[in-house]
Amino acid sequence: MKKKILAGAITLLSVVTLAACSQAGGKDIITMKGNTITVSDFYNKVKNNAAAQQVLLNMTIQEVFEKSYGKHVTEKEVTETFNKSKSTYGTAFQQVLARAGLTEDTYREQIRTNKLVEYAVKKAAEKELTDANYKKAYESYTPEVTAQIIKVDNQDKAKEVLAKAKAEGADFGQIAKENSTDKKTKDKGGEVKFDSASTDVPDAVKKAAFALEANGISDVITVKSSTYSSSYYIVKLNSKSEKSANWKDYKKQLKNVILTQKQNNRTFIQRIVAKELQAANIKVKDQAFQNLFSQYVKSDSKSTSSSSSSSSSSNSKSSSSSEDSGHGTSSSSSDS
Repeated sequence: MKKKILAGAITLLSVVTLAACSQAGGKDIITMKGNTITVSDFYNKVKNNAAAQQVLLNMTIQEVFEKSYGKHVTEKEVTETFNKSKSTYGTAFQQVLARAGLTEDTYREQIRTNKLVEYAVKKAAEKELTDANYKKAYESYTPEVTAQIIKVDNQDKAKEVLAKAKAEGADFGQIAKENSTDKKTKDKGGEVKFDSASTDVPDAVKKAAFALEANGISDVITVKSSTYSSSYYIVKLNSKSEKSANWKDYKKQLKNVILTQKQNNRTFIQRIVAKELQAANIKVKDQAFQNLFSQYVKSDSKSTSSSSSSSSSSNSKSSSSSEDSGHGTSSSSSDS
């Protein structure tokens, strides 16, 4: 979530700057002996900045998606995600927001925009639920297994616990109760059930478990979180399920696989955003933003090779950044 907060900092707070520039026109910002700096002067400098380019793209996306999907995202959803993020950071939350240049209100706006795009992408992804895609997802699907996990926050501790777990006659469940920091499984001796579509267990842990034989114990598995900290897991496989030859037996699980893949696919997300912007009949009136929007809509002004060349560097950076911040939404709810 920290990454997402930082990515959205300039985007949301700078909206005020660009909006003010467009409305104030020739109004003076700075006066000095023999000269003045007007809002227009400032705008003409700022608009070619990569951060400003990103601001305009996000403003546009926010307006278009709010109009089309606003009724499908409730304030309750936004508040729940906000509170989850706040809980994750605890006393450091305000510091993280401040470092990102965000306030609680602007962060809420960011969450809402992300959820609007998420909703649109999900609806589009549901149209991809074809038999062909179900069968493709089935090929790499692994049915439910029963396992036990131990999670610790220190690598040396993990190595120590692993040695105990692999000792002859060791009680893995008791070791989990005594050492694991995973609140959901600790009291159950680390026991958990999951398949390859599950989201409650880190992918690296699932992969390690699927590679084990019954009663096998993995080595230490390192998992990095969205807050850049590391956790260390040990997993023991208790039992596997035999995979049915009929993909329809797993239709519900495969649906989740397909939707998740589409919602995490940047190309797919970009296509949905482009479709919505084109449907809104977006026209780019200022040549400075032409390259930024060219991936989505046609410019309404003729460009010159010199102006395109001078702004290509900053615009290409903005275009790349827009994928992460403008529609880096699929993970907002999960990371937050």
